[in-house]
Amino acid sequence: MDEDKDFLAEQAHLTETDAERIRQEVEDAASDPAAQVEWIRQSNLIYGGLAAAGLVVVQPFLTETSLGPSAMVCVIAFAVSIPLLAALLVLNRQEEFRHRASKSPFVGVAKAVAQGSAFVGITAAFWHISMVAGIVFLAVGFVAVGVHSSGYVRLEYDSKFRSRFRPRKAPEA
Repeated sequence: MDEDKDFLAEQAHLTETDAERIRQEVEDAASDPAAQVEWIRQSNLIYGGLAAAGLVVVQPFLTETSLGPSAMVCVIAFAVSIPLLAALLVLNRQEEFRHRASKSPFVGVAKAVAQGSAFVGITAAFWHISMVAGIVFLAVGFVAVGVHSSGYVRLEYDSKFRSRFRPRKAPEA
């Protein structure tokens, strides 16, 4: 019995140690200026792409006198998304200039709403064309988020990999 308790105590200690190590790596990655610059660059790509897609997708609906339910969802979703994405692009430019990312909870909510409503808008546009296309886009979109998240976690939080790309100080003249 004591061996089981010792084993469980050792496992609990190892789990706590691993959790602390991972927490520290996450904090290190978040405070790494090179990582912040890369996050800002990726965000610019995402926000610009979603805004451009929204403008292209909404264009055909501008001349329609009556919109079906899926078209209406698409237009409303992009009415929410496009201004927020534009504001986030401007904010990212400021973050890039200041070399730091905003930590405002308001910005975090705006990012979630902008990206979520753009996703809803594109899904609704595909749904408007074909219900099957909408369902396929929705399903593959969730898979794509998993792929991005998996790659992100494996690359960003692997300290051995990240340490090879840290900016080095320029030699003194």
